[in-house]
Amino acid sequence: MNIHEYQAKQIFKKYGIPTPKGIMVESVKDAVIAAQELGGPIWVVKAQIHAGGRGLGGGVKLAKSLDEVEKLANEILGMTLVTHQTGPEGKLVQKLYIEDGADIQAEYYLSVVLDRKLEMPLIMASTEGGMNIEDVAENTPEKIVTVPVDPAVGFMSFHGRELAFGLGLIDKDEQKNMIRLASKLYKLYMDNDAEMIEINPLIKTGKGEFMALDGKMGFDNSALGRHPEIAAMRDLSEEDPDEVEAAKYGLSYVALDGEIGCMVNGAGLAMGTMDTINHMGGTPANFLDVGGSANAETVAKGFEIILKNPKVKAIFVNIFGGIVRCDRIANGIIEATKITDVNVPVIVRLDGTNAPEAAEILKNANIANLIVGDDLGDGAAKAVEAAAKA
Repeated sequence: MNIHEYQAKQIFKKYGIPTPKGIMVESVKDAVIAAQELGGPIWVVKAQIHAGGRGLGGGVKLAKSLDEVEKLANEILGMTLVTHQTGPEGKLVQKLYIEDGADIQAEYYLSVVLDRKLEMPLIMASTEGGMNIEDVAENTPEKIVTVPVDPAVGFMSFHGRELAFGLGLIDKDEQKNMIRLASKLYKLYMDNDAEMIEINPLIKTGKGEFMALDGKMGFDNSALGRHPEIAAMRDLSEEDPDEVEAAKYGLSYVALDGEIGCMVNGAGLAMGTMDTINHMGGTPANFLDVGGSANAETVAKGFEIILKNPKVKAIFVNIFGGIVRCDRIANGIIEATKITDVNVPVIVRLDGTNAPEAAEILKNANIANLIVGDDLGDGAAKAVEAAAKA
């Protein structure tokens, strides 16, 4: 789960990580009032969306008067902001963050992420603050400092010194400030089951102090039950509505760009199914895992969500019965045809628990556009063929 910059800065403040003063608003009028309250004389008007690269997309601008705050707020609020992370469709800006200007002497990058290979948190830092870290990693990887932290040991002063030296900090006070900041950031990461915390840029002021000029955070969805205050920050308007609806029914759904809808049980089988479709010359339109508790209602809902995508020309149902029985899926398919206009070919491959019973159920249903696949390869091939003919 991701949160907005203004929410990330609320959490930063709880951990003693300095940030400029700012106020979140949802109207142009409130943007001007917020600027008056902050006092100026310089303000930054920032779009609040769950994506990076807002500045390059025109979503972060400097204002030097209240009239300019009003003008910029009017331009940014309600715009469709396109960045390298939103894709060409962009995201609608519904919130703004009005923030005090800052005395910027230097810009850095600082983050804590999970290194899956090392199986421990990794603190990353760079002197190239304000830039896309992906570009820095590709073009000048030597400018990125990486410091793994073993959770069994925790953050120690030597971790902070390694960061400070790697960033070329010579002044003793600045080194100490960096060590304290990195320690707080690591604690924030561990306390809240975060997946990623990023400050880009982290600035050094004229007084040699460090301040988070931006903030980006992502959290482990599975751990949100331990953090109700984090879960309360979820902004559903920033998420795919179909993915949100699917989650209500226990379905794991991710929209893709292809033409063959997929309904599978188990994430591994789902990935294998999508790979097989690609191998056969097609492209999957989604990832949809019905899980182990699927019933007729959830399967019907899965069909409904898949068919909301106008690009879908065929649906491939690939179920290996175990925890979820094949006859449940078969009944779900029949139920879906009753409550949803399934107007595309449905290719079904069922194997495992109660597969013979499921085959009999589907045979007696007399569904016109139902095609049976003998195995994974055969089912995928028939799905690609059906989509090509549609």
